[in-house]
Amino acid sequence: MRDLMKDIPYNRLPLLPISQDKIETVPILRQVTKSAIALAELKGLAHTLPNPSILLNAVILKEARVSSEIENVITTHDKLYQALSARGITVDPATKEVLRYREAMLKGHRAVSKKGFLNTNIIIAIQEALEENNAGLRKLPGTSLKNAITGEVIYTPPDDKDAILALMKNLEDYINEVDEVSPLIKLAVQHYQFESIHPFYDGNGRTGRIINVLYLILHGLLDSPVLYLSDYIIKHKADYYRLLQEVRTAGQWEEWVLFMLNAVEETSRATIKQISSIKALFTKTQEKVKAADSKLYNKELLELIFEQPYSKIEFVVERLSVSRVTATKYLKGLEQIGILTAKKVWKETLYVNEELFDLLKK
Repeated sequence: MRDLMKDIPYNRLPLLPISQDKIETVPILRQVTKSAIALAELKGLAHTLPNPSILLNAVILKEARVSSEIENVITTHDKLYQALSARGITVDPATKEVLRYREAMLKGHRAVSKKGFLNTNIIIAIQEALEENNAGLRKLPGTSLKNAITGEVIYTPPDDKDAILALMKNLEDYINEVDEVSPLIKLAVQHYQFESIHPFYDGNGRTGRIINVLYLILHGLLDSPVLYLSDYIIKHKADYYRLLQEVRTAGQWEEWVLFMLNAVEETSRATIKQISSIKALFTKTQEKVKAADSKLYNKELLELIFEQPYSKIEFVVERLSVSRVTATKYLKGLEQIGILTAKKVWKETLYVNEELFDLLKK
């Protein structure tokens, strides 16, 4: 770490792995146990929902919105769900950018699930989806990380093309290797390394946060991207950047690894609470529909309005294989008994599951 100078490209960034005595301290190993228990509980509970897609859609959108907010790209849940559901509306640039994050996450998830590994080509494809360009890995010098307020250079990542390629190959091997070190510890290490390589001209932060969740899926700790890590990062944004820098400048691994382990535990427990709330609301909604109008009750219909909090006639027609007349009757019936709220967006009517929407925003 002593050869790091803020304004000189760090082409000698050390390769992985890291010495185990630096990342397997007593406090880290204690926290690994707590984080692993919370994550395992989340993995199991996600399958107890009426339809796992209910949680998947909600968490990916929340992760997309907050991960983008870390980079000062701001939009709202309402705009996101409208953009996904309504045709013909004008979507602002920030909302489009957040929706690209969602697509990049899903693209990465499909690739890792299909191939069983996470390599540089998949990482490049994720970044291309995020940024809508195919610039690929950096080939030109001039990239540096600066203090947003003072403009002072705080870190200059590697700029040698061959060094970047070698570092990415080393990172790829580390990500896919199974060894005696807990994958939760390695999650923190690989995230530090990726952000320090800073391999792209743009989109490094968001790409790195997508890799975090895909890494957990790759190693069997999650089945789908339902962990909302960016929430913890934005709540502790100053510490996140400070601790990354302290690993670079002083080799302070323990506090950084603990930060990431705490992020896993806290966000797992928050998502577990949300699952319980969604299940309770689903049961309450079932009972309300049965009591108000038993002819309206259709479990698949209720799953749809939980999977798509902003629903519309076309969604019902497609999911239930019914006519537009029947689909309209279903949605208007649910509106009449207070389950849905009709909302005119451009030329379409969307039916909003307001109680669920409020729950998912938390």
